[in-house]
Amino acid sequence: MNIMPYVIRGLATGGQFALVAIGYTMVYGILKLINFAHGDMFMVSGIMLIYMAGSTGAMPIFASIIIMVILTVILGYLIEKCAYAPLRTAPRMSSMISAIGVSYLLQNLVSYITGGLSKQYPEIPGLSTSVRFLGVKDKLSVFVSPVVAIVLMVVLVLVINHTKFGMSMRAVSKDFETSQLMGIKINRVISITFAIGAFLAAVGSLLYFSKNTGINHLAGSTPGIKAFIAAVVGGIGSIPGAVVGALIIGLVESLAKAFGLADFSDVISFALLIIILVFKPTGIFGEKVIDKV
Repeated sequence: MNIMPYVIRGLATGGQFALVAIGYTMVYGILKLINFAHGDMFMVSGIMLIYMAGSTGAMPIFASIIIMVILTVILGYLIEKCAYAPLRTAPRMSSMISAIGVSYLLQNLVSYITGGLSKQYPEIPGLSTSVRFLGVKDKLSVFVSPVVAIVLMVVLVLVINHTKFGMSMRAVSKDFETSQLMGIKINRVISITFAIGAFLAAVGSLLYFSKNTGINHLAGSTPGIKAFIAAVVGGIGSIPGAVVGALIIGLVESLAKAFGLADFSDVISFALLIIILVFKPTGIFGEKVIDKV
């Protein structure tokens, strides 16, 4: 049996999940908060492009993509300001409940706008083109997804490790209160982190929906859950860990299909999560946290 097509598609799927997983892991690294609305923001960016450039829109596709990315970044910024910033000093459970509320708000808003019907994603010149690579024929978006994910991971790691803003992010993630006392504008750092996560969700939606073209109000749920699993498997809080975890999840699910276990691919992903957490609770790249008394 030739498993190469399954490996390539697994890496492609993992690359798409990775872009969403990085958003999860960045927000958690700063706020120790799981942004449950992140997958739905991924879905909303796809819906926006449909209404701007799809059958219901009249804008040129490339202009629509640029506007969609900008609007998604603004949406991420507004969600942080409206749903999370007011709860900065509240118990962590309050922020988590707020995140779940935002998730349902986005889902129901899109359901109201679309009537709950699936919408067809527009064809993206280049990304929607069928090509053959290593004997596998699929859309170009499938093959470029892991490359885009790795490139963006490298860029983010360089920014975090070698820029003043990156230093601020690392300081806030280590000690929230001390960073504030040292003059770091934590609200600015958090808002920019959410904006970066929203940008990654927009890019991820382009790659994912170019392949999986039907979108409804629940289209962000499965990618969001898989991306969350990937972030935890890789070590939530670690950007390289999010990418590695996503690639592992994509490969595992694709290989499950190769061996006739397609119906159990989701089960296998969750089983892998449990196994890794049993032997390494912090994930593959997660750092062990020592609480000082």
